[in-house]
Amino acid sequence: MKKTNHSIFVINMGSISTKVALFDGATALIQKTITYTDDELTGYKNVIDQLPRRKRDILDFTTRNDIDPGEVDIIISRGGLGRPGPGGVYKINKNMCDDLLSGKYGVHASSLGPVIALSMAEKTAIQAIVIDPPSTDEFQPLARISGLPEIERRSAFHALNQRAAARRAAAELGENYEDINLIVAHLGGGITIGAHERGRVIDSTHGLEEGPLTPERAGSLPTISLVDLALSGKYTRDELRKKLTGNGGISAYLGATDAMKVEKRIKKGDKDAEVVYQAMAYQAAKEIGSMSTVLKGKVNGIILTGGLAHSVMLTEWIEQRTRFIAPIFVYPGEDEMAAMATGAMRVLLGKETVRQY
Repeated sequence: MKKTNHSIFVINMGSISTKVALFDGATALIQKTITYTDDELTGYKNVIDQLPRRKRDILDFTTRNDIDPGEVDIIISRGGLGRPGPGGVYKINKNMCDDLLSGKYGVHASSLGPVIALSMAEKTAIQAIVIDPPSTDEFQPLARISGLPEIERRSAFHALNQRAAARRAAAELGENYEDINLIVAHLGGGITIGAHERGRVIDSTHGLEEGPLTPERAGSLPTISLVDLALSGKYTRDELRKKLTGNGGISAYLGATDAMKVEKRIKKGDKDAEVVYQAMAYQAAKEIGSMSTVLKGKVNGIILTGGLAHSVMLTEWIEQRTRFIAPIFVYPGEDEMAAMATGAMRVLLGKETVRQY
């Protein structure tokens, strides 16, 4: 491996993919996305059992590309569902990995990345970190009240991409992220909408339990009707959870999750598809409006990001209902790899403090 000025090894575990890359600063030198089929994943009892396979795939990537982990300056992984805490950069340690593997705060493939990063770093004495994990929690006290003492609203959102998009918009506005207020809508298979107040996400919809319907998630539902459905005897606990978070939303109404295919149906005159797709935009706009009240109307910008932001149809519908609040920035996609590399660069340059988990 040719030594670079600031060599950064990046790991990003998704539910059906493993993304890995070598960056020189903000420039990707080599990157690869390994996608797993349903048949490949059904052979594993649970997500944690995938760890050896995922680790082997990453080590194969380093071998095939002549990358010596001992020569990189830093290893960064997408964070997992660990103990809730403020956003920022965290050093990966054994306590973090134990929490991730236990699943005590939730189970997702992203939890495997820090475990693999630490195993690589321990052999090389290289620093391993995560940045803005999905368990980032900066909620103000009022945001935690749900309506029942037994249920507290929790923070679980696309922290990494939301913050990266927010920093990008702040730069376009000629401001520091920590000095302004923004609303960020991450639009993808999951949708989360957060209120960013001077660098802190003081409220956000929950990625699994709240917010707009999405291509595969039901989002917020009428509670009494949901209780009736849960107690109807039609579904087991696991079946109902899958119905809400995997087979809900657009999938439940239209039997599709691909936004581009839905748009084609709309352009061919499918009125049912148009109503459901527009409802997703309608609900997203409602949540953006809600977050504007959290910020007391003092909003410097609204950001639409994530994979669904590629849909001009969807973003225009949202803009029509929200542009009166603040200027709108559309950043399609979610370049989490670059966001992590940029965060690692801030650490290498001493511009960001590394927290202890």
